[in-house]
This record gives sequence, C-alpha cells and structure tokens, in this order.
Amino acid sequence: MNPFYLLAILAISLLYVWTLYNIPIVVAGVKHLRSGKNKKKTHTRGKKSLPSMSIIVPVKDEEKVVGRLLNTLAKADYPEDKKEIIIVEDGSLDKTAEICTKFAQEHPTQVKLLRRSFSDGKPSALQTAFKHINGEIVAVFDADNIPESGFLLKAATYFEDSSVAAVQGRLIAVNEDENLLTKFVAQEESFRCEAYMRGKDVLGLFVPLTGSCYFVRKTVLNDLGGWDAKVLSEDMELAARLTKNGHKIRYASDVKSWQEYPATVSGFFKQRTRWFRGTMEVSFRYGSLLKRPCKESLDAEITLAGPFVLISCLLGYFATFSSVFIPMNPDITFISLANITTLFTFILLALAAAAMIFSEKPRKISNIIWIPLIYCYWFIQNFVATYALLQILFRRPRKWEKTNKTGKTTNCEFNCIH
Repeated sequence: MNPFYLLAILAISLLYVWTLYNIPIVVAGVKHLRSGKNKKKTHTRGKKSLPSMSIIVPVKDEEKVVGRLLNTLAKADYPEDKKEIIIVEDGSLDKTAEICTKFAQEHPTQVKLLRRSFSDGKPSALQTAFKHINGEIVAVFDADNIPESGFLLKAATYFEDSSVAAVQGRLIAVNEDENLLTKFVAQEESFRCEAYMRGKDVLGLFVPLTGSCYFVRKTVLNDLGGWDAKVLSEDMELAARLTKNGHKIRYASDVKSWQEYPATVSGFFKQRTRWFRGTMEVSFRYGSLLKRPCKESLDAEITLAGPFVLISCLLGYFATFSSVFIPMNPDITFISLANITTLFTFILLALAAAAMIFSEKPRKISNIIWIPLIYCYWFIQNFVATYALLQILFRRPRKWEKTNKTGKTTNCEFNCIH
C-alpha cells in the first residue's frame, strides 16, 4: 500500500473519531447555553458557615498587572477572617517585588508574601505556597486576572456539594479587541468554556483545569500531595490526577475572571508550545486512566489526546499535498472517510458559530464572520503541536516560559463594567 495513502487514511480516521466523539459534547454545551440555564446559585448558608479561602498568586515580572489583581482580591466580597492571599514572588527583576511588599504591609492580616530568589516556573511556585495554606478551599489566579465581583461567594456554592473536589471558573479575554490574534484567542476561549467545557459538565465528563480561576479542596490537595513541580502543565496534570483518584471537577460559568491573552505571534507560539507539550507529557503519564474504565477517565484520555489530533491533521495535509506529485489511487474507504470528516467538521463549525453568538451579551450575529478564518487559526496550531512533539522526541530541556503581560484592557464589555 502507498505509504502516503496509509498516512492519509490514519490521519483522517483519527480526526473522524475525535470529531464524532466531541460533537455531542458541544451540542450539549450549546443547548444548555441556549436555554439560559447558567445555574447562578445563591449561597444557602450564612457567612459564618462559609469555607475559608486561600488564594495563591504566583508572580514574576508582573509589575504592569499584579497591582490591580491584588486590589481586586482585597476588595472581594467575602469575610476577611475567612480569606487569605498567598503571594509567591518568584525572583522578579522589575518592580513586582516592591508592589507585592507594599500590598502585604497594607494588609498584614490577609496577606502572606513568600519570596523565592530562584525561579523554576509556576508549578514549583504553587508547590511552595502549598506548605503555607490554611484555607479549606484553595484558589489559583494568574497575575493578569481580574475576577468579577462575588467570585468567591459563587465558587463557595459549588462546594456545598461534598462530592465536588474542584471547580474551574470561566475565563474571558480582557484584551479581545487588541488585534486579530487576540480576537481569535478570545473567541476560541469563549467556545472552549461556554460550549465544550459546559457540555462536559452537563454530561458529567472530565472537566480540565485551565491554570487560573480554579478552586480545589485543601483536603483533596493534601491527599494528592499538592502540585507536581516538575511538569509544564500543572493544571492539566492536577486535573488528570484528580480524575484518576475518583474526584469530581465542575465547570462554573458564573465564576468569571478577565484575563489577558497573547497579542504577539511569538508570545502565542511559546504559550501554546508549553501547553501542548505539557498536555502530551501528561497523556503519556496517565495512560493508566483506562485501567479503571468509566466515562470520566475515558473522556480524560480523549481530551489529553487533543494535541495528537492536531498533529494528525498536519500529517493529513502533508499526505494530501504529496498526492499531487505521488499518485495515491484512493478507494471508496478513503473517499467516504474524507467526506464524512468534512461533514462533521462543518457541523462543528456551525456549533462554534452558535456558541460564539450565545456566549456573549448582547448576542452578536456578526461573530459568524470569524468562522471561515478558524481554519487558518487551526492550521497554525497544527504546526505548534507538531513542534511541541518534536521537542519531546528530541528531549529538549523542559523550560517553563511565562507569557509577558502588558496590562491592556481593550474589551468593550469589560471597560463598560469597570
């Protein structure tokens, strides 16, 4: 059999299975979103019975954004005696340490400032903070976040269910209108949160943690030993470990936080390379999830396979391009798979359009114009995922690179609220 033909068959088959599997999840998410069932809860207990919260903020060279986050956390609507802010200052070279020190001095009863002279990434910083946690619920926020009012009270309601071990809030781009790239990333994040992750939550599947605006029970963290300081995607690794140990993760669409996304191609490339490599390494480590088959563990494995699907797409494009020069003589199987995959891809794009329309208020029909350009954006990510895999295969050093933040707030909705 022609090797290019075989490669194309395998690539298309993987994409077909992955697409077919995810369509019901996205449908469930869009349907739930369309119905307006956001499940905005009100805490049923008095403030005295609220769980205590420990909010970890790992920072390094974040002078442009960390001040606004810390001020937001200090003003959060939550009993002061039940809230602590743990700042891990990770050897900054700018004015970050000065800003954090001043903030700690102004709020001595709420703030713990931990200083590290040597920085080896966010996962290690989180594990440093783990030793100093007092709260019943542990929250993690990146320095560029700006959580909405009442986020702690809303998060606390999910933990009234004793079976819930962790909660992932919704992230929204604060710099959506900065340029074309941030617009794409913002729309992708909106779709991922409000269609994909919402669908997973509705169906009781694996809900991944996304690095910021997430909450975990301290007792569960204690049992698991905290974060793994040696991985690149500590959020995905923790989510996989929670699932492996039978713990439940919820998606909370009403726990919202604004966050800055990369505005340059180089920043986007570095961030996604770290994400994809980290996710692939987690997938290698947690293949054992299938030893205890259930819908959550199966879905976790399929979710972790996402970067490999992107790589298969690139291989499929390569095989198709090669067919121009090398005759493949495709049979009915290849043609059928290609046509079915194309059909399901169009269905996913239609669902993405629906999610983009209903995930914003006021709802914008104009968001549909972004759909045709998603292919270009998807193609770029194919290359990034392939590059990340090559780093693993060639055993390149594992290096945690932070994404530079500018502090720009170009989202019209955010500026209207604030």
